Amino acid sequence: MISAGDFRNGMCFEMDGQVYTVVEFQHVKPGKGAAFVRTKYRNVKTGSVVERSFNPNEKFEQAQLERNDMQYIYADGDLYYFMDQETYDQRPINKDTIGDGIKFLKEAMVCKVMSYKGEVFSVELPITVELEITECEPGVRGDTATNATKPATLETGAVVKVPLFVNQNEIIRIDTRTGEYLERA
Repeated sequence: MISAGDFRNGMCFEMDGQVYTVVEFQHVKPGKGAAFVRTKYRNVKTGSVVERSFNPNEKFEQAQLERNDMQYIYADGDLYYFMDQETYDQRPINKDTIGDGIKFLKEAMVCKVMSYKGEVFSVELPITVELEITECEPGVRGDTATNATKPATLETGAVVKVPLFVNQNEIIRIDTRTGEYLERA
């Protein structure tokens, strides 16, 4: 058990059957009245952020989140199979759990799979990935005066905007958080 007075950034706790992680905290001791802890915390499953003040003596169960490196193997319908790097156990994860990053997911990619009490709630892809362009219009010579872009289809099926000088069959680096082109690889 931990008390609200022990809160630190990144600490995980359980409250009302949900798991939260502390984003920001501040111990406040007003001139009059009792001290309190002003806290901003995030629900690890839904991602919603809430601000609330706690009495420093309130007790919560400390939550132990598991972060495992797992390798993506294959997809079967809405299930995506990941393999644990240490035990070689395979685990099916629902498409909705992976979220928007699914469009950059490539076979043999190592991801961070986060779970609480055996239930997977999030899959984090690497921040940048290198993918090959499978379809792209050729750039027109002399079209570089402006910061113009064109759509390019990647090997995973995702479509991203790339500069005009990038061509088909090139490997590019993509930021998985924003889905933006970073550079040629």
